[in-house]
Amino acid sequence: MRRLSLGTQMFVLLMVIVLLAVGGTAAVWTQHTRRQLDVGNQHRALAIAQSVAGMPAVQEAFTAARPQDLLQPIALGVQRRTGADYVVIANRDQIRYAHPTASLIGKRLSTDGSPVLAGRTWTGTQTGTLGRSLRGKAPVLDSSGRVIGLVSVGVLEEAVAEQFGSALPPLIWTVLAVLLAGAMAAVLLARRLRRQTFGLEPHEIATLFEQQEAVLHAVKEGVLAFDLDGRVTVVNDAARQLLGLHATTGTLTDMPISERLRDVLAGEDAGEDSIVPHEDRVLVLNRMPVALGERSLGWVVTLRDRTELVRLTQDLDRASSTTDALRAQAHEFANRMHTVVGLLSLKEFDEAIRYITETTDAHQRLAGTFGERVAEPTLAALLLAKSAEAAERGMTLTVSPDSRVDPSLIGDPHDAVLVLGNLVDNAFDALDGKPGGVEVVLATDDEGLRIQVRDSGPGIAPELAEEVFRQGFTTKAAQAGARGLGLALTRQACQRRGGWVRLHNDSGAVFTALLPTEAR
Repeated sequence: MRRLSLGTQMFVLLMVIVLLAVGGTAAVWTQHTRRQLDVGNQHRALAIAQSVAGMPAVQEAFTAARPQDLLQPIALGVQRRTGADYVVIANRDQIRYAHPTASLIGKRLSTDGSPVLAGRTWTGTQTGTLGRSLRGKAPVLDSSGRVIGLVSVGVLEEAVAEQFGSALPPLIWTVLAVLLAGAMAAVLLARRLRRQTFGLEPHEIATLFEQQEAVLHAVKEGVLAFDLDGRVTVVNDAARQLLGLHATTGTLTDMPISERLRDVLAGEDAGEDSIVPHEDRVLVLNRMPVALGERSLGWVVTLRDRTELVRLTQDLDRASSTTDALRAQAHEFANRMHTVVGLLSLKEFDEAIRYITETTDAHQRLAGTFGERVAEPTLAALLLAKSAEAAERGMTLTVSPDSRVDPSLIGDPHDAVLVLGNLVDNAFDALDGKPGGVEVVLATDDEGLRIQVRDSGPGIAPELAEEVFRQGFTTKAAQAGARGLGLALTRQACQRRGGWVRLHNDSGAVFTALLPTEAR
């Protein structure tokens, strides 16, 4: 059996089941039919015996000088008319008055008739002079009700066997028909099984399953498969780690994820390489439907962790901003040096000294102001770079005089730089290169660092106040660090620390964020 194909094994097993079922049914039917034939013939023999015993001629013959001369013809006539194999009549002494074999008349019965002579009827199977037979016996009563003899009627087992044999052909044809139908069903089922398993044998299926499990859990990308009802059918270790899923996942609606991520997984937010922030990660998702022929089976989603890539891109953006600021300062410095050289060439020494002094004092005042109001060096350096960038783009960046920052209440400065840098960049984009101003307010208290960035742009429609944080990012993986993702990452950083970021309009957009000192 082990060497046979799966289809052949299935056919053999099904045929064994069919044979057992048909054989068992046929055996039960055969036994039941034979028992019914035995009981039916016994009852028929008893009915004939009772009918003969109740005949007035039989009762009167018992009073004759030679009863056998009267009873033998009656017994033979009844035997011919009823089809019984024998009709025997005997007196109380069990001496035969009638028998199919005339030589046995006047001799004692070969079987005991005492129960019948006691006034009771009897049915059963006994062996007599003619062989084994199914019998029915009834007492013969006189006019006063006294038992004066008995009548025994029998059907030989050979005759019953013939009756049984005549009932077998329908059974045989039925068994053959059932076997044929079972064989056809087994063949169809084996073919269907082979189609559903794509012609693969059990060991091949087991090998494929083991390989699939090994590959599924070895890949670093997360893999999630769903059926049409949204139930998770496949999830690998990487997907569990990226999404924070438990051992038993359930359905898409039960997963502890954000609405944005749920929409992408469900396909309501279509697009390739969809970027979705999730907890402290940035994930890139691709969704692919699964179909067999024209029948849809569900869909598969792959997840890639792009957190480090996004952080590196942000660092690169900050470095680029710093480079732009340095370039702008170098350009401004070059212009100032040209001015100084020109004044010296004109021998305007006093004017050159005054110009250099004023320029140096202005820069030192700006750096001193930022350093005084923002005691954290990293944030102060970021604001200086952004101030230079704003000047390069024809805008102004100011730090409110109300700003006071205690470095001990900031916590991890990386998150503060991320939030402040993204909010300032967003304010620059809101001005869209037009002249305007951006005001920054930084303050620390017992809750942590509060950051407020106000721009003089057109503001944001109230109905989009939440949308800008949830769907304000690009759907192109190649631009994972592009603007648009910043506000989503800003909210992610704040929520990771147990804080928040909010938006309202006041002569422009005003973003306010709270970064608690320690993550909660």
